[in-house]
Amino acid sequence: MPEPTFERIRYDVPAERVARITLVRQETRNAQDYRMLHELDEAFQRATLDDDIRVIVLAADGPHFSSGHDLGNTATGADFEPRNMTGGYLQPGQAGGMANEEEFYLGMCWRWRNIPKPTIAQVQGKVIAGGLMLVWPCDLIVASEDASFADPTVALAVNGHEYHTHLWEVGARKAKEMLFRGHALTARECESLGMINHVVAREDLENFTLELAGEIAERPAFGLKLAKMSVNQGLEAQGQLNALHTAFALHQTGHANARAVFDGLPVDPSGIEVMRKLSKK
Repeated sequence: MPEPTFERIRYDVPAERVARITLVRQETRNAQDYRMLHELDEAFQRATLDDDIRVIVLAADGPHFSSGHDLGNTATGADFEPRNMTGGYLQPGQAGGMANEEEFYLGMCWRWRNIPKPTIAQVQGKVIAGGLMLVWPCDLIVASEDASFADPTVALAVNGHEYHTHLWEVGARKAKEMLFRGHALTARECESLGMINHVVAREDLENFTLELAGEIAERPAFGLKLAKMSVNQGLEAQGQLNALHTAFALHQTGHANARAVFDGLPVDPSGIEVMRKLSKK
C-alpha cells in the first residue's frame, strides 16, 4: 500500500520488526483532533499489514503523552474515509454527535485493541481523559516515573471518556473514585493496580520500551497473535464489549442532557476550564 503523508504523527521502524508511531503535536500537549485519530488509524493499519513488523509501539513527543480530545476540533467523520461504517456524521442534534464519537472514539479504539500484533504504549507526563483512550487499547504500558493518569470528565456531566474500560484497567472501586473525584493516579499507583507493566526513569523510557519490544518481536508472529486473541476473548467473555456499548450509550445520554438543559454546557461550567488547565501544565 502507498505510504501516507502524516501531519499529526510520525512513523518509523526504530528496531528490527518493531514499528513506532509517535504523536507530534507537542505544542497542544498532543491533543487529539479527528485528523490525528485518522492518521493513527492509518499508521496502525500500515504496521498491521507489514509482515516484517511484529510489535507496534505508540509514543509521543514533548513533556506529556496526551491532554485528551482537542476541544477546538471542527472536523466531522464526513471529512475522512470512514473506518467503522457508522454514517450519519452530519445529522442534527445528538444523532450526529453520537455518529462521530462512535467512529473516532469507540470504533477506532476497539479496532486498535484488536490489532493482531502486540502493541506497547510508551507514556510520559500527563495522560488526561481522551489520552487514556490511546493508552488503554494497547496490550502493554511502559510509563515514566513522572507519568499520571486522570479522567476528570464527570465534571462535564458525562460518565467518563468514551472507551469506558476503567473497570478492567484499575478495578471497580478505584475506577469509581477515579471518576467521582477526577484526580490523577500516579504511575506507581497504576502499576500496583495492574494497569501498567513497568515504571522506569524518564531518561530510560525509550530504550526500555524498545528493548521490551525487541524481545517480544523475537517470538513467532502467529504465536503472538493467538496469545493476544486468547486474552482479549477472555475479556469479552467477561462482558467487556457489551459494557463498552452500554457506557457509550450513557455517555451520549449525558451529551443530550447537556444540549437540552444547559445549551451544550456541562453541569459544572468549570469542567472544560479544568481540563484546559490540566492540559497546559
